Amino acid sequence: MLKLLKRILLTLFVLIAIVCSYEIYKGYEMYEAAITAMSVKEMAKSIQEKENYTLISEMPEVYKNAVVAVEDHRFYKHNGIDIISIGRAIVSDIKAGEFVAGGSTITQQLAKNTYFTQEKKIERKIAEVFMAFEIEDELSKKEILELYLNTSYFGEGCYTVSEASDFYFDKEPSMMDDYESTLLAGIPNAPSVYAPTKNPDLAKQRQRQVLDKMIEHDKISREEANEILKIDYEGAN
Repeated sequence: MLKLLKRILLTLFVLIAIVCSYEIYKGYEMYEAAITAMSVKEMAKSIQEKENYTLISEMPEVYKNAVVAVEDHRFYKHNGIDIISIGRAIVSDIKAGEFVAGGSTITQQLAKNTYFTQEKKIERKIAEVFMAFEIEDELSKKEILELYLNTSYFGEGCYTVSEASDFYFDKEPSMMDDYESTLLAGIPNAPSVYAPTKNPDLAKQRQRQVLDKMIEHDKISREEANEILKIDYEGAN
């Protein structure tokens, strides 16, 4: 009985290894095809030539801190992927029996936005990892964050920070206050849900999640967060 069990486990292990190897191969093929069609430098240039491209120097510090805190708080420490976040995402996916958490870094999201589809397939996720390493090799963290914020969707047809700040607040990015900055940082997670024009209450709920992440990762104090939320309260009176 014990020998049979060992054989079954060994067979399962071999099958899993074969499947994993195949998916990695397919993912690498997808990455190779994408990088051959357009290099990282070419990708960056094509985005920088977009109308309303927003330089990172034009974005408020609070906004940049909010984005990093809520999207990828180890952004400045990893080399393209965050093993801890991936591990947590795998556990969540296994529990749910489907893809519910991606564990993607800002670099991976940039790779997805510029090279791949949004389809949730294993080979695409693997290709995304290979591309994230390539992007980190070719670009600085500042460039990666700037490009990411010019390829994120903010809802209402807005794909850059400049377009979003103009549409939602009728002002340039550099003129956004802390309330507007933290509100905007939460939208790309689910624009159809968190856009203030669609669901103002859910947008504010998401903003509080952003502020909580900023507090958790020492980007802001609880007192400062309360003061930011007070701006909205006073503005309504």
